[in-house]
Amino acid sequence: MDLIKVFITEDESVVREGLRDIIPWEKHGFEFVGDAPDGEMALPLIRKLKPDVLITDIKMPFMDGLSLSNIVSRELPNTKIIIISGHSDFEFARQAIELNVDQYLLKPITKASMIKALEQTKQKIEEEQEQKDYLHKYEQEIKKFESFSRRAFFEKLVEGSMSVQEIYEQADELNLNLNADGYNFVVFTVQSENNTGYSETAANTLDGILNYFLRYPDYILFRCNLLSYAVLIMGDKDNVDDMTQRSVEIIKSRCENAGDQLNWYVAVGTTTYRLSGLPQCYSDANQVLAYRHIIPSQHIFTTEMLNIERSHTAEDALESIDPQKIDPMVIRNFIQTGISEETEAFAEDYLSNLCGAENSLLFRHYIIMSARLNAEQVIQEIGCSREVFLQQIPPAELNMPVENLKSYLVSVLSAAIDMRDIETQRQTSDIIDSAIRYIDKNYTDENISLNGVAQAINISANYLSALFSQKMGVSFIEYLTQKRMTKAKQLLRQTGKRSGEIAYEIGYKDPRYFSFVFKKTQGCTPRSYRTGETD
Repeated sequence: MDLIKVFITEDESVVREGLRDIIPWEKHGFEFVGDAPDGEMALPLIRKLKPDVLITDIKMPFMDGLSLSNIVSRELPNTKIIIISGHSDFEFARQAIELNVDQYLLKPITKASMIKALEQTKQKIEEEQEQKDYLHKYEQEIKKFESFSRRAFFEKLVEGSMSVQEIYEQADELNLNLNADGYNFVVFTVQSENNTGYSETAANTLDGILNYFLRYPDYILFRCNLLSYAVLIMGDKDNVDDMTQRSVEIIKSRCENAGDQLNWYVAVGTTTYRLSGLPQCYSDANQVLAYRHIIPSQHIFTTEMLNIERSHTAEDALESIDPQKIDPMVIRNFIQTGISEETEAFAEDYLSNLCGAENSLLFRHYIIMSARLNAEQVIQEIGCSREVFLQQIPPAELNMPVENLKSYLVSVLSAAIDMRDIETQRQTSDIIDSAIRYIDKNYTDENISLNGVAQAINISANYLSALFSQKMGVSFIEYLTQKRMTKAKQLLRQTGKRSGEIAYEIGYKDPRYFSFVFKKTQGCTPRSYRTGETD
C-alpha cells in the first residue's frame, strides 16, 4: 500500500512544527504533505492535496477545526480526521462524534499518543481499502459470467415485448444507459473448427473480443444463445454507423490474427434511431447471419448485401443460379450447425438463390428430394431414427405448388434440427455431469477456473459457460461459490476449526477474502453463523 498522506492544521506553531518534526512519518507508513495555521488557509491546500488523514485543532482563528472537519467530511468522505483539543468540554466531543471524527485527543499531545492514534487510523484505512479491494475482486468475478436478469432483459428487448417506458425502467434497474440518438446490432459467432472441442485459439480470440466491448459504455454486449453474441451499439446520428463499422473491424482483425483455425461470422443490422426499432434491427442481423450457411466462405454479412442478392429476380433464372448456394451441403451444414430460430430466414435465403427456377416443376422435385434426403442422412449420422423423422414431416408431394415450397422446407429443417437438439441435450447432460463431477472433486483447489474445467473435459470455455448457465440455472462461479459456502457452513457447524483453516480447506488462500465472500453471500460473518448470531 502507498504511504498514507497526512495534513496538519494547528494555530500554535510550536505544536504544529513539533508534530511535523517529531513523528517518524515514513517509518510508520505515512507521508507528511503539508500544514496550515487555521482552517481558512488549510482548506484550499486540503482540496488540492487530498490527504488521507487530517489532524486539526478545534480552537483556531478564521475557521475552527469543527467547521473545517464538516467541510472536509462532505467533500472528501474518505479522509480520516483526528481532532486535537485543549478542552475536555463535552459539547466539543459531541460535535466531533456527529461529524464522524475518527480520533479525539486532548492536549498536551505526546509523541506516543499521536503515533498510537495514527496507527489506529492507519489500520482503519487499510481495513476499508481491503474491503474495497475484496468487493472489487468479487464484482469482477461475478462480471465474468452472464447475469440472468440482464440476459432476460435483452431477450425481452429484442422480442419487442416491452414498451419504451418498460425498457427504460428495467434498464435503470440494471444500471444500463440506453440513451442515444442511433442504435445498431452486430451479431457474431466465433468457434473452433470442430465447433465444440476445446481450442485455446478460439477461447483466447473470443475472450479478447468480449473484453474489448466490455470496456466501452457505448457497446453493450450480451449472449444470444449457446453459439453467438450480440453487441448493441449506441451513438450519435453522425457516428453510429462509424462505430458499427469499427466493431465489425475489431471482430474481423481479432479473428484473422488467429489464423485459419476458426469458424467466425459477423452480421450487421440496419441502423435505427428509436429504441422501438431495436427488435427489427436485431431480427435483420440474425436473418443476415443465417446466410453463413449459404455462403460459408464469407465472414461478414449486412442487410444491404442481402437486399442486393434478393433484387436479382427470375431473369435468366437457371443461368443466374450460383450452384454453390444450392449445393446439398448447404442443407447439411445448416442442419448440423443452425438453430431453430434461423430456420425461416435460412429457407427464405436458400429459395431466393433459385432466382425463380423454383417455378420449374422439375427443379422443385430436385429441391424437395434434396432437402429430405440430406436431412435423413444427417439425423441418421448423429444417431437419430429415420422412421421417427419421417413421421414428423409432411409427405413429399412432387407436384407441390411453388407457394408451398418454403413451408415444406421449413418443416423438414425444423424437424431435423429438433431431433438434433434432443440428441444434443442428451450429450449436453453428459458434459454438465462431467463438469459437475470435476468441480465437486476439485473445488478445494484455489486455482480451479472455468478454463481449467473446460480443458479437463475438452470443450470450449465459452461453450461450457453457456451450457452451465442454461442447465444449472446459475453461472460457473456462482455454483463454485455455493459449493464452497455449503462446505464452509458444514465445517462451522460440525467442527471447531478456525475460520482461517476452513478458508484454506475450501479453496481460499486469503482467509479475509473468504470471510468477505461468506458475509456477502450468507448475510453474516462465519463467526456469527457459528454462534447463531445475526450481524
